[in-house]
Amino acid sequence: MLDAATAPVDKDPEQTLMHAEAHESGEAVARFLTGNAETLARIATRLRNSPPAMIVTCARGSSDHAATFGKYLFETLIGLPTASAALSVASVFAAPINAQGALCIAISQSGRSPDLLRTVEAYKAAGAFVVALVNDDSSPLADLADERLSLRAGPERSVAATKSYIASLVGLAALAGHWAQDDALLEALMRLPEDLPRAFALDWSAAMPILSQARNLFVMGRGYSFAVAQEAALKLKETSGLHAEAFSSAEVRHGPMAIVQQGFPVLAFATSDKAGDDVRTAASEFRDRDAAVAMADASDPASLLPAMTSHPVIEPILMIQSFYGFVNSLSVARGFDPDTPPHLKKVTQTL
Repeated sequence: MLDAATAPVDKDPEQTLMHAEAHESGEAVARFLTGNAETLARIATRLRNSPPAMIVTCARGSSDHAATFGKYLFETLIGLPTASAALSVASVFAAPINAQGALCIAISQSGRSPDLLRTVEAYKAAGAFVVALVNDDSSPLADLADERLSLRAGPERSVAATKSYIASLVGLAALAGHWAQDDALLEALMRLPEDLPRAFALDWSAAMPILSQARNLFVMGRGYSFAVAQEAALKLKETSGLHAEAFSSAEVRHGPMAIVQQGFPVLAFATSDKAGDDVRTAASEFRDRDAAVAMADASDPASLLPAMTSHPVIEPILMIQSFYGFVNSLSVARGFDPDTPPHLKKVTQTL
């Protein structure tokens, strides 16, 4: 086992704040869907009547991983190019922005990071329509937005975000679903408050022997699941002292695959659609090299890590909920406290 950066903790994994807060995700999603129903309908009507020229997302950390999810949603369901804003363009370079006719989606738990606020201010001043997904309704970001989707996740005291990240994914899926008038997606979203507790209860302990002694690993997804691969890699770094890199199953073949040899750990998220097929193919190639592959596969009830089948957009949300329960236990097993990762704080004030 790796040495933790602080003295090893003696804590029951089920007594951590991270465990408690992740367990609340279903309730948070129910609050989000109920509390934002009218706002979602109003925004979607505006966007259908006056389609934006493009979409720009503004976020950092877990919220930026949610933005990756949004990129796939808006480009596949709406057909609009979606890009992540480089926040330094406004906060460091103070460069002019031409955003007339753009939709700017800002995602933040705190709504207080200075570089995020400067970027959103710049896009709004340049003519963009600003929609904020934010967990703090009293924040500057909430006041700045043209429309606010309150995440309604409630207070998060653990440094590692869980329920607020899931609420962000749901918020983006709900916005895309209403905009595209995708009834199948919207129906699947309404089932999430009941499905998330079931996902959290799934047993992912089969991955413990693979990761409890690991130092490095790849986390792999594609399409809608790439965003949760990014989030899982971050949580493995934050809570468990593991150097984890997230890759698309397509991108991992361009160089990174060369270092995957016998025993190399790989965590994979495969949805039940065509993007998941490519994750399954890459995982098979890794197994042929005797890599240690732990995969959650929504199309295979016998996958090493159990996963629930739903709408392909929803499956990654259920998978990351299962992962949160696992990584909380992994963190404690490796001698860390998942609630207070070393050198981190809840609100990061980047400029």
